[in-house]
Amino acid sequence: MTRRVHARYEVVIGLEVHVHLRTESKLFSPAPVRYGEPPNHAVHPIDLGLPGVLPVLNAKAVELGIRAGLATHCKVHARSVFARKNYFYPDLPKGYQISQFEEPLATGGWLDVDTGGEPVRIGLTRIHMEEDAGKSIHDAAVAGADDTHVDLNRAGVPLLEIVSEPDLRSPAEAAAYLRALHRILRYAGVSDADLEKGQFRCDANLSLRPHGETRLGTRTELKNLNSFRFVEEALHAEIARQAALLDRGGRVQQCTLHYDAERKATRVMRLKENSDDYRYFPDPDLIPLVVDEAAIEAVRQALPELPEAKRARFEEHYGLSPYDARLLAESRAVADCFEAVAAALGGGAKAAKSAANWIQRDVLQALGERGLELEATRLEPAALGRLIALVEAGRVTAANARPLVAELLEHGGDPEALVRERGLEAVSDAGALEATVEEVIAAHPAVAEQVRAGEDKGLHFLMGQIMRRTGGKASPAAAREVLLRRLRGG
Repeated sequence: MTRRVHARYEVVIGLEVHVHLRTESKLFSPAPVRYGEPPNHAVHPIDLGLPGVLPVLNAKAVELGIRAGLATHCKVHARSVFARKNYFYPDLPKGYQISQFEEPLATGGWLDVDTGGEPVRIGLTRIHMEEDAGKSIHDAAVAGADDTHVDLNRAGVPLLEIVSEPDLRSPAEAAAYLRALHRILRYAGVSDADLEKGQFRCDANLSLRPHGETRLGTRTELKNLNSFRFVEEALHAEIARQAALLDRGGRVQQCTLHYDAERKATRVMRLKENSDDYRYFPDPDLIPLVVDEAAIEAVRQALPELPEAKRARFEEHYGLSPYDARLLAESRAVADCFEAVAAALGGGAKAAKSAANWIQRDVLQALGERGLELEATRLEPAALGRLIALVEAGRVTAANARPLVAELLEHGGDPEALVRERGLEAVSDAGALEATVEEVIAAHPAVAEQVRAGEDKGLHFLMGQIMRRTGGKASPAAAREVLLRRLRGG
C-alpha cells in the first residue's frame, strides 16, 4: 500500500491514546472503578482533592502500566514522577490533574502495523500514567435544555496515555495502529479497552507538508475520537481542510478541533495550549515512583503470549495459513477457544483446521450478527468440539449442526442432548433413504437422466432435493451413494 495519500502534501500523524486500566479502584483513592453506577456514586474525597486528604498510589495500576510498556517494547524506567497539570474545567474540581510529565513511566517503544502490505513500524514516544477527569453531561434529555450536569464517577480512574511518534502517514495507517494497540492491550490484560465506555479513546495530531520537505508543518489536534471509523473520517476531513487552506496560500493555525460526524467536517474548539500553559510542577503529595528491576522482570515473565507471537506459532505448529492464523489471533479469547477446540478434537493439523473452519465460519459470524464478544457468551470450547465431532462422525449433518452453534453461544449446553432432543440425528441408513431418493428421481426425470448419462452437473441439484425432503437430516455421503447406485448402478 502506498503511503502517499495526497498528491501535493505529505500527511504526518501522531496519536495520543488514553486507556483505562483494568483496576478495581481508582489511581489514588479506594473509590471503585465501576461503569453504569448512578452519577457521583463512585467518588472519594481524594478524587476531589479536598483539604486534609492525601493520594495513595494504586500498586495494581503501576503493574498494569509496566505491563503495557513491556508489551509495546518500551524502556520502563526505574524512576518516574507524578506532576500536577493545572487547568480549570467544570469536571475537574481539584483544578489540576495528576499526571506524569518530565519523567514518565516508559519511553521509546514501537508497534508493527499491518496495512495490507509490508508492516510499518511506528515508534512510541512515551507511556505515562495519569488520572481521568470527570464527565460533563450536556444531553438535554438528562440535564435539561440549557443545563450541564457533572458526573465525577470517572474522576480519578487510572489512565495510561500512550503517545506515538509522528510516524503515521495516512488515516488508514492511523486506524491500523489503533487496532494493533487495542489488540495488544487487551491481550496483555492491561485494559478492557471498551470503546463504547470511553476506555480507549484518542487525540490525533495532524500536519501537512509538501512532499520532500523535512520540516514539520503546523499541527492541529482532533480531540476525543472513540471509534476506529471516526478516526479515519476525522483525519480525512482535516486533511481536506488543511490542504484547501494551504492551496489558497493560507496558514494553518495550531488549535484543538472537534470532529462533527454529521457534517463530516472539523471545527475549531480553542486555540492550542502549550505545556507552559498547564504550569506543570511535581506533585508535593507524591514521592517519585521507584520500581526496581526485579519487579519489572517479574511483570515481564508474567506477560502472556502476544498476538504476533501467537500468529507465528499458529502457522508453524498447526500449519494454518497466514490468513487463518491472523484472524484467529485477533482476539485472545478467540485464540484460546480455537486451541481448546483443536485439543478437544485430538490435536494435530487436521483437528486444528477443522476447529479453525468452524470458528471462522460459524462462531465469528454468530458473534458479528449479535454484536457480542466471545467472552460475553456461554460457549464452552469442549462443547463446540463435541458438536464438530458429531458432524465428523456422520451423526448430524453440518447443515443441522450450524444453528446449534448460535444456541451454544447464547445458552451453552450439551450438543449431544440438543441433537437428540431436536431429532436431528443424521439418516445414514440406505434403506431409509431409498424411498426419498426414488421420490426425487421421479420428480426430476430430466435431471436424473443427465446424471444417469454421466453428467455430474445435476448431481448437486438432486442432492439438494434429498436434503430438502429430509429436513437436512440425510447423511450426505450415504445419500450420494444411494443416488448414484440407483442412477448408475454398481
